[in-house]
Amino acid sequence: IDTSHGISLQNGAVPGEQGKQEKSVKRGNWGNQIEFVLTSVGYAVGLGNVWRFPYLCYRNGGGAFMFPYFIMLVFCGIPLFFMELSFGQFASQGCLGVWRVSPMFKGVGYGMMVVSTYIGIYYNVVICIAFYYFFVSMTRVLPWTYCSNPWNTPDCVGVLDGNLSSRAALNLTQLLNATQKRTSPSEEYWRRYVLNLSDDIGNLGEVRLPLLGCLGVSWVVVFLCLIKGVKSSGKVVYFTATFPYVVLTILFVRGITLEGALTGIMYYLTPQWDKILNAKVWGDAASQIFYSLGCAWGGLITMASYNKFNNNCYRDSIIISITNCATSVYAGFVIFSILGFMANHLGVDVSKVADHGPGLAFVAYPEALTLLPISPLWSILFFFMLILLGLGTQFCLLETLVTAIVDEVGNEWIIRKKTFVTLGVAVAGFLLGVPLTTQAGIYWLLLMDNYAASFSLVVISCIMCVAIMYIYGHRNYFKDIEMMLGFPPPLFFQICWRFISPAIIFFILVFTVIQYRPISYNEYVYPTWAISIGFLMALSSVICIPIYAIYKVCRSEGDTLLERLKNATKASKDWGPALPEHRSGRYAPVFSPSTESHLEVQPLQPEKGQSEAAAASPVQGSNGSAHSQDSRL
Repeated sequence: IDTSHGISLQNGAVPGEQGKQEKSVKRGNWGNQIEFVLTSVGYAVGLGNVWRFPYLCYRNGGGAFMFPYFIMLVFCGIPLFFMELSFGQFASQGCLGVWRVSPMFKGVGYGMMVVSTYIGIYYNVVICIAFYYFFVSMTRVLPWTYCSNPWNTPDCVGVLDGNLSSRAALNLTQLLNATQKRTSPSEEYWRRYVLNLSDDIGNLGEVRLPLLGCLGVSWVVVFLCLIKGVKSSGKVVYFTATFPYVVLTILFVRGITLEGALTGIMYYLTPQWDKILNAKVWGDAASQIFYSLGCAWGGLITMASYNKFNNNCYRDSIIISITNCATSVYAGFVIFSILGFMANHLGVDVSKVADHGPGLAFVAYPEALTLLPISPLWSILFFFMLILLGLGTQFCLLETLVTAIVDEVGNEWIIRKKTFVTLGVAVAGFLLGVPLTTQAGIYWLLLMDNYAASFSLVVISCIMCVAIMYIYGHRNYFKDIEMMLGFPPPLFFQICWRFISPAIIFFILVFTVIQYRPISYNEYVYPTWAISIGFLMALSSVICIPIYAIYKVCRSEGDTLLERLKNATKASKDWGPALPEHRSGRYAPVFSPSTESHLEVQPLQPEKGQSEAAAASPVQGSNGSAHSQDSRL
């Protein structure tokens, strides 16, 4: 936003609008469009693209999985992505402020904040483990190469210790038995040294100091990058969002030149068409798209709120969604080429070495890297890439919380002190992450990953679609987009938003419930009390929605319940573009007193509203008065 614009307008501005104009200048904007696109790519492309997608693909029928995956991308991923971007950009508000569109649903914004808090806590712990591996890789021999360390057990068989392939000729069954019992040095390093894993989720043991130190490092990095809000993070993403692709390409070239790489890639891509009729495959595809794009986390709304009003977010949403999915597919080649090489070296099937989640990033892949010449170099590159992928998402999670707090309080003081809000949130995130660095930390981390951010995201997204399309009204929303972009959303998106996407989201929810299995980690089965905590975490974000809705209906004007509901769902008076020069059409400030009273939405307290209207200057637009009243409340 051009600041000179604000100054020239202030003198001729409507009294009530003046503060608003400054506010948006103060709120800040992206330096340019590339910053927004790179930030959103960094947000959408995270650890899941590397450690979830390739495994899901291999487990759900290889190349055949791409078919449901891309169908879900087109009918659910891109439309939801576009909806959230346009929603945030139109109002220039974070995930709480946008709900002026229908105040009763503000609980959805609070739900998004709760989800972002949970993810922000455990995501940084994963980044801190990547930092730890990154630092310990700076040696001549990787510490998980051999079985001669104090933490190893007699069961440990390294890939480089005894050459297994020479024994393969002797007796294949004997070898297979050996491989089943064998634990790799990388697995023992991970479980017995890095995590020093306890036997139960309730048995926290001690805090692992190296991990705690790395957690501090990762929070400091995130804070420094966000110290000036989007002004500073917008510059950092030029590096964090692009460099992972450089690393992926280096690892890809290294991977496909290895012996056995082709076997691994065939494993990843060979289509098993019979699986396409399996409902689970479609459920997995839908939830992976949904989870991977970061819909319903609140981050997309927040990032888009820093855009210029007329930015073409339709184009952006398509670019970002497709980049995200292409990255997932590309990462699959990187992962499976090296897993194929390792399986070939061990003389076993690729399925024996394939893994997902932390197991892939911190056990299977590092072990495969020990087989390469100059292995510490590849290890440093790989973990550096994981750190950058994680940070891109973490920036947005933190910015979502900070923006929501600052926009909600909304006074001059907090806007000036935004850096301190960021610091406060970062310190709180660090302290809440400390239990995850104990010996039982990984159990808690997986519990949060499985429960805090699965069911609830689907529910939040579904309610958001319904609120915008059916409560606010699809015609209103399409008009808003036309006012912002200069063209209404294409017919395909209109149909998706109203019917197809909500239906798919509902299906994901049903599948999640049907496919539900209690969580386990390797052989460890979680106790009932831990699973109950998981469900409470999932509920804690969804419960915000009904609680706030009930509160809002009780506070609304009206004699009957129906009137109260109507008033609680009606768009508030300050809903609309943030800057006066964009408030045209039905958002234009009204000057004649007769039309003003005609347009007046039921004020929250009628007496107060009338006295204010009388006190206000006659030129005040309806938006202006609503704004002053709202901030006083």
